[in-house]
Amino acid sequence: MENKGVRSESQSALGGSGQFKENARGAPSAPGTPSISDSIARGKDAVGGAANEAMNSAGTDLQSLRTDLNGLKDTLTKFMSQAAGEAAKSAREVSSNVAGRVGDVAGDLADRGAEMASSATDQAKSFASELERMARRNPIGALAGAVVIGVMIGLLGRRS
Repeated sequence: MENKGVRSESQSALGGSGQFKENARGAPSAPGTPSISDSIARGKDAVGGAANEAMNSAGTDLQSLRTDLNGLKDTLTKFMSQAAGEAAKSAREVSSNVAGRVGDVAGDLADRGAEMASSATDQAKSFASELERMARRNPIGALAGAVVIGVMIGLLGRRS
């Protein structure tokens, strides 16, 4: 009986309508209180709206990232092109410097070779003139020396 008293008091507090909705447990809830299905629908709407907003934001971020990557690609292409040009320019300068130095070294070697040939020619001429003077001073010794050298050459030739 006491329950009836509580109901009548809550009915009078709610304006006397006497209509209650049931909550999730099947117990009556006060009119004007949202039901569970209304809460679920609002939750779905909120989640759907948040998902749409996140997808739009992700799409915008993805487009921005694509734009940045394309810009980076262009910058890298320009950099590589400039680096290749500078490398080719440096290679040409180095090769021209090396070619110039090789030419200088080759010229120096040719000059030294000519000097050595000239010196060898001078020494051969002085040796020949010295042999000629020895042969004039001692003709018999020169003939004996020539015979000995001839025999040695002949012996060496036979062994081969």
